[in-house]
Amino acid sequence: MTISATGWWLPWLVGAVLNSLLLGLAWGLPKKLLTPAGYLHAWVLGVLIWGCLGWQGYLVVMVYFLVGSGVTRIGKDRKEAAGIAEARSGARGPENVWGSALTATLCAIAIFFLQILSDPVASSNWIELLSLAYVASFSTKLSDTTASEVGKAYGKRTFLITSLKPVPAGTEGAVSLEGTLAGVVGSAIIALAAWGVGLIPVWGIAVCLIAAFVATNAESLIGATLQNQFDWLTNELVNILNTTIGALVAMGMGSLWFLVTTS
Repeated sequence: MTISATGWWLPWLVGAVLNSLLLGLAWGLPKKLLTPAGYLHAWVLGVLIWGCLGWQGYLVVMVYFLVGSGVTRIGKDRKEAAGIAEARSGARGPENVWGSALTATLCAIAIFFLQILSDPVASSNWIELLSLAYVASFSTKLSDTTASEVGKAYGKRTFLITSLKPVPAGTEGAVSLEGTLAGVVGSAIIALAAWGVGLIPVWGIAVCLIAAFVATNAESLIGATLQNQFDWLTNELVNILNTTIGALVAMGMGSLWFLVTTS
């Protein structure tokens, strides 16, 4: 996506109108995917992403939101009976919106300013790296969500990542084979969607899968070692750390790719 220095405001207008229409439709649905405050914050997120990245970046957000919301309902009755289901029947609030999307939003804003304030040729590598980070952060979050929800619902054997000792499903830092495989599928869905609309090159798919795998396991390590020790280390903050790790790993791998292919 290329942004004109003089017509930069048009995507923001389109984003505001489109998200207002979608918010109105979503508000009327009998099954709420977000809390009232969550809808407001999702509107802000949607406008920011459309304004910065256009429909391509917005599509990635929508794929994450729709698939992630659907995944939380997998095995709902079983998870509710075990007391490990998502609160509010999976309806997301503002903390969930920004815990999942803050890192990606910062990447999108950086891309926007590079496109309108910099020489597009000189900043092309940075834009490509930030686009990769943007996609990787959502690949990471959907991987984490999918792994957690599928693992809690269908994980036959769940282990603590630090010791590999069996623990109940839903334990912080717990992993399962079923959840891990589902997480890979989740990250691939985002990466393929982003590649399909031209946000990342084909080699970026592999980068996003690897970054998401590394970051999701790092999140499990944080959950198993630190989260229960510090009250301020909430799930939302851990989500921000998780997506940031995924974005940074992707940028590092992308930089290495550029070095290898241009040397």
